[in-house]
Amino acid sequence: MDKESFFHDVYEVARLIPKGRVTTYGAIANYLGVKSAARVVGWAMNGAITIYGIPAHRVVNRIGILTGKNHFATPIVMQELLEKEGVKVKDDQVLNFDQILWDPMKELRL
Repeated sequence: MDKESFFHDVYEVARLIPKGRVTTYGAIANYLGVKSAARVVGWAMNGAITIYGIPAHRVVNRIGILTGKNHFATPIVMQELLEKEGVKVKDDQVLNFDQILWDPMKELRL
């Protein structure tokens, strides 16, 4: 797996996450055909926080926890960005996670 092109692919998928929805590191990895690469997606998203147009705040762990929050300017920025889009968060976990989960395998055509 070429890291640079994989990161580019991760960013392309992340750009498609609709406002008010979230997805997971694993869902992106699965969509890209490398189901076991959820951690690599996490690394990519940690680096994407400062890249314009990539909504890194919309990518959470498999149960809706804001595991990437410490990579933002402050630990509350991720939650604030999600809440601006109508996503409810309590104790660093997305509420109604199953209802707002955006799965690229279901939403995008391969």
